[in-house]
Amino acid sequence: MFVIIGWIVALSAVFGVFIAHGGNIAVVLKALPFEMAAIGGAALGAFVANNQPKVLKATAKGLGLCFKGSKYTKARYMELMALMYDILQKARKEGLMSIEKDVEEPHSSPLFQKYPVVGNDHHVSEFITDYLRMMVSGNLNSHEIESLMDNEIETHHNEAHSAVAALQRLAGALPAFGIVAAVLGVVNTMGSVGQPPAVLGGMIGSALVGTFLGILLAYAFAEPLAGLLEQKVDEAGKELQCIKTTLLASMQGYAPQVAVEFGRKVLYSTERPTFAELEKHVKGKK
Repeated sequence: MFVIIGWIVALSAVFGVFIAHGGNIAVVLKALPFEMAAIGGAALGAFVANNQPKVLKATAKGLGLCFKGSKYTKARYMELMALMYDILQKARKEGLMSIEKDVEEPHSSPLFQKYPVVGNDHHVSEFITDYLRMMVSGNLNSHEIESLMDNEIETHHNEAHSAVAALQRLAGALPAFGIVAAVLGVVNTMGSVGQPPAVLGGMIGSALVGTFLGILLAYAFAEPLAGLLEQKVDEAGKELQCIKTTLLASMQGYAPQVAVEFGRKVLYSTERPTFAELEKHVKGKK
């Protein structure tokens, strides 16, 4: 919703000022379909040529996320930390082997299914169960597991960031494609030098629309989408960091309620629940 509102504001400002200064919007609208086809087609072809299929798929998925609200809300984080608390509490009371079945079959685990928001999230449940499995095996210490977690989170970030980088490269290329379209328009104009000045002026104006359109698409559309997608990538990584911090605190001997507090402190302040809110939520789930 905010993306569309931003675009409307940007377009209204640009074209509104143009019309208010006596500009003839008909000249822009007349050239717009042809310039859009040239710039959009060239940009799309270059984008496909410049990126692997997995990056194209990630970009398409990421663009869809840009038009949705963030799923990383305070309620989701409270569910996550309540799940972590219950798992660690069970392991502390009954021993690590007591959570083996929960780890191996999270989709049928009462612990995971009590918190369906995060318990049925494939990436979250897989990240949690992978490292709980290592904790149950007892073959790795906290420093080794922390190193593995850091590597996995970095890999996850790099994979998700590939779509951001692709959009940023596209934003950088769009003004150049606008110049290409403008140059072609000038070439077309030079081939018609025998025409009356009014006709030549219209042709030059149409050619300049290409430069204008390339810059507008780059800085009002592509670049903002890349920035928004980057923020969403960071949000996804923050959830994994919360899980990492909580599990490592537990491995270092802290009680479940303290380990969860470590994880809570990692979250952004805008979504971080207070200690009282989290405690109330955990007690309400018992």
